[in-house]
Amino acid sequence: MRFILLSGYYGATGQVGYIDDYLTDGEYVILGEDGAPFLDHRKNKAYLINGRSWVNNHAHILKSYFDNKFLLFYLNSIDYSNYVSGTTRLKLTQGALAKIPFLLPPLPEQRAIVAKLEQLFSELDNGIACLKKAQEQLKVYRQAVLKQAFEGELTKAWREQQTSLPSAQELLENIKREREQAAKLQGKKLKPVVPLTQAELDGLPELPVGWKWVKLSDFNHILGGVTKGRKLVGKKTINLPYLRVANVQAGYLNLKEIKEITVLESDLDRYRLCFGDILYTEGGDKDKLGRGTVWRNQIENCIHQNHIFRARPISRNTVSEFVPYYSQTKSAKDYFYSNAKQTVNLASINLTVLSRLPFPYCSPQEQSQIVQEIETRLSVCDNIESTIRESLEKAEALRQSILKKAFEGKLLGEEELQITRNAPDWEPAEKLLERIRSEKRTARNKH
Repeated sequence: MRFILLSGYYGATGQVGYIDDYLTDGEYVILGEDGAPFLDHRKNKAYLINGRSWVNNHAHILKSYFDNKFLLFYLNSIDYSNYVSGTTRLKLTQGALAKIPFLLPPLPEQRAIVAKLEQLFSELDNGIACLKKAQEQLKVYRQAVLKQAFEGELTKAWREQQTSLPSAQELLENIKREREQAAKLQGKKLKPVVPLTQAELDGLPELPVGWKWVKLSDFNHILGGVTKGRKLVGKKTINLPYLRVANVQAGYLNLKEIKEITVLESDLDRYRLCFGDILYTEGGDKDKLGRGTVWRNQIENCIHQNHIFRARPISRNTVSEFVPYYSQTKSAKDYFYSNAKQTVNLASINLTVLSRLPFPYCSPQEQSQIVQEIETRLSVCDNIESTIRESLEKAEALRQSILKKAFEGKLLGEEELQITRNAPDWEPAEKLLERIRSEKRTARNKH
């Protein structure tokens, strides 16, 4: 049996795999040549490797004559905007790298700075880890709130005090009559409503009395959006604002950038969004797939593209805000993902999948109460999440501030500096640099 020792294979921002060969063996500082986040002060541009390794042509391999960790911290502290070139993919050439000025303190001071940075960053990283753990706990809490909401637990006490709530079955019969009347007025033949199968119902949790598992399409008209790129030459067209996937987030709309699209004049009536419409996204990863929110007439004559589905409640007995909260539950996410068309990087649902989403339906009075209960709890959750995000941003800013102080000579106190000056290998930077130059000349002469 033959064993192959694999070495780490590294690129611009870190390890990208393994390889059965190596170019270097030892400790080196790796700095991205292209593809590194040079202009993002929150991210590292250099990292340390040790042992046998192979670094590809997208990174520079550096080895300090003094202290590799000192060099590493220094390279992650500087502003690269004056040294990189390019637009979409920034590049740090070897020539530009050679022009970067380097701060050179005496060796004992370099070691002291490294030790102080490692101590401070260790404390900072522990704080960041606690914040991220709190973020994950909030996600668990959010799911627990939503689960209890759509199983009737949040409104159990409220429900027991009510005496005349209509049942979901009664509401669905009213919706059916409304659909039949609308179809008759339009001269259309109404398609029969196909209920959830027993097999589908068997996999769903039990609901309170008066609730009912239904399909999303049982109480909504569901429609896809307008397709871009159609040939419209010679036809009556109109330019309209339209929503893209980026605009539809989980529970809210991001309307900072609204684009326009040229469509047929008749498309306005078909695709125009109305107050209370529920919007769902077609594709994304598991957390983004089928995310939904409510349209509240923020933009006049706005339509939606074909990667967004619109669910319009058939009856006033549906509280629009109640519906998209369910799409944030684990049950809905699991349903979408398990029924989605899977590709390498994302998944997508179609109208049929969305239409057949099993939904726990109840009276409009209880829907409103559930929305209130959810929002009361999640508003506190949102405030905490916002505070955590701000704290994480401040932590990254603090990291940069610490690095800045380190390489301005302000990190070590006078007592710490005095200790370094008493070290046996302390010597002025000029003398240290001259000694290194002499060693380099000697090494060249030997070769």
